[in-house]
Amino acid sequence: MSATPWTIHFIGACALALSTAAVADGFTLDSPDIAEGQRIAVQHVFKGFGCDGGNVSPALVWRNPPAGTQGYAVTAYDPDAPTGSGWWHWVVVNLPAQATGLPAGAGNAQGAMPAGARQIGTDYGMPGYGGPCPPQGHGEHRYIFTVYALKTPQLALPEHATAAMAGYMMRANSLGSASLTATYSR
Repeated sequence: MSATPWTIHFIGACALALSTAAVADGFTLDSPDIAEGQRIAVQHVFKGFGCDGGNVSPALVWRNPPAGTQGYAVTAYDPDAPTGSGWWHWVVVNLPAQATGLPAGAGNAQGAMPAGARQIGTDYGMPGYGGPCPPQGHGEHRYIFTVYALKTPQLALPEHATAAMAGYMMRANSLGSASLTATYSR
């Protein structure tokens, strides 16, 4: 039996209704350091690759997670990087269920990360936060900060897991997510 155009539209409308319901539940991600749709400040820009920022991870605050949340994961991702696969700037897994955010600098070497949390290697080749540093003249890039509410307290990742593998496991164990997108160019 093949799907009729009406069936396809009905299924699409149902999917949209379900996704809207998830958003309506109120799971949100905010930051006192970066704002939706706004340019990221130099203090959060990478130091290296021709950029001279402070490379301090921004503070993040999340509210109203889905019922049953047992842990969290956080990512920062640039879909506009000229790599064919984007650029992972920050990946944190195994954040405890009682966490409600991360302070500024948590993603840096001496940062205040909750006990048990683990930072995964980024596309800069090391774990921890690596701020924006798009190629000069490449235009405005989007930096999507996302918190995932997980149905498990920990993701079973091997020692040298990649950001892509962590992303797969986050999505496979997600009860919901909230994002904040900021921009940067040079």
